[in-house]
Amino acid sequence: MTQPSYPIAHPDPGVERQVLSQSPEIMVVSFRFQTGARGALHSHPHIQSTYVARGRFRFFLGDDSVELAPGDSLVIPSGMRHGCECLEAGELIDNFTPRRDDFL
Repeated sequence: MTQPSYPIAHPDPGVERQVLSQSPEIMVVSFRFQTGARGALHSHPHIQSTYVARGRFRFFLGDDSVELAPGDSLVIPSGMRHGCECLEAGELIDNFTPRRDDFL
């Protein structure tokens, strides 16, 4: 089944977000970051997995932080406060379950 083309959104300065595919149970989203851009700290009820396609990022997860490089991934549990800082321009591929209706 072919997915429609979704528009690019700019949720934070230096960040582009584009839904790649979705169904009620899961959503795949590309986030493209310029160096120094931040994904604001937030939490949501969705389980999120993040894969670093390119670039380097520092993720803030609760009271901890971790640096990720291309090929690295992590899972963010439902309700965990998190955000990131882009250390080197790049792209994250995020999966959310269930779908983030607020992104549509």
